[in-house]
Amino acid sequence: MVKKFLIAFFCVTAHGIFAQNGTISPYSYFGIGDLRNSGTVENQMMGGLSMYGDSIHVNLNNPAAYSKLRLTTYTAGISHTQFRLEDFTEKQNVSLTDLDYLAIGFPIAKNAGMGFGLMPLSSVGYNLTAEDTNGDGQLVTNVFTGDGGLNRAYLSIGFEPIKDLSIGATVNFNFGTLKYRRIQSVEDVQFGTLDNRESRINGYDFNYAINYTPTIKDKYTLYTSILVNTQANLISKNSARLGSFSLVNGQEIEVIDVDLDASNLRNTELKVPTRATLGLGFGENKKWFLGGEYSFQQFSDFQNRFLGLENVTYKDANTYTLGGYFIPEYTSLSSYFKRITYRAGLRYDVTGLEVNNKEINNFGITFGFGLPLTGTGYNDLFSNLNLGFEFGRRGTTDANLIEENYLKINVGLSLNAKWFEKRRIN
Repeated sequence: MVKKFLIAFFCVTAHGIFAQNGTISPYSYFGIGDLRNSGTVENQMMGGLSMYGDSIHVNLNNPAAYSKLRLTTYTAGISHTQFRLEDFTEKQNVSLTDLDYLAIGFPIAKNAGMGFGLMPLSSVGYNLTAEDTNGDGQLVTNVFTGDGGLNRAYLSIGFEPIKDLSIGATVNFNFGTLKYRRIQSVEDVQFGTLDNRESRINGYDFNYAINYTPTIKDKYTLYTSILVNTQANLISKNSARLGSFSLVNGQEIEVIDVDLDASNLRNTELKVPTRATLGLGFGENKKWFLGGEYSFQQFSDFQNRFLGLENVTYKDANTYTLGGYFIPEYTSLSSYFKRITYRAGLRYDVTGLEVNNKEINNFGITFGFGLPLTGTGYNDLFSNLNLGFEFGRRGTTDANLIEENYLKINVGLSLNAKWFEKRRIN
């Protein structure tokens, strides 16, 4: 029954991963779009911690954690986010629903495992209107819209060469299309102008991880981790069209393809800098865990020559994360609630994005529940449904900018099976 449900879930959601608009944020105009949280629901609800791994869950951010897998694990997640956007003059409420990831992980040998999957990397999705008055006293209206995003296909492997020390590596292939459009109209002028730009992007990057998890006093575990996401060298094939159109019927007039070769902008390179993460945690296996992580990225090295924005500056980025879980009694037969995993966390992102000389940072509070899927089969004992909630705020209303307040609801499935095991007849 579990497998049938998983197949149905994959069929319904998989077709939309390439077409979804995963954001409505005006800040998705910058960089390579709005970067998505690539962790599973389990990790996201601990503030986004990536150090923790166990035998029945996939860890999308830490390839060394695959060495812990003892069962084949199918996992998928979706999210629904309610946004409230506001500036000094008005507020707007919007919402969107997204597919967050599809993945599978499985053991390949003793203390070794691998996995692969597909997930969004970034999203572009905004619709903004700006009005001003020109020197002749006419109202000038600019409408900015954008859509698209980058997706990521990955392959990971992790193993434990010596006791308590795990290492792993991931290769990521990133691909997608980003579209930007600006329409300008002037009061009492029959024709408007348009500026359409498109970037088709692809490229590779790699993740490396080392986990050291020694046991202390035969009961507790110390968790330490080092993760490095190498610089992503993305190739962007660009195109641009400029021209005019009729404000009456929208018909394009004298629209031309811009010669980007002359300005050496036909093919550009987007270098997303290396990101390093250090983690430290402590806990008792299958009972409780508490950990913290610090991430650093020299984002000041990033630039996008094709867009040529003047009001944006990229600076170094940092992320501070604290989170953990608690299971009252995972083997309890008398109480279902004692077998639930309770998760919570905090995160603060210094994104490195500065617009109109104002930092665009993010703060989030997370919590959630891992609900066992009880059944009669062996696999049902370990499969679970994960629910998560995140309250957060990003941006500011200063300097004519927009503040985003959001509530994100996550639903994830983690379903287990035993492969490569010879059947026995009793």
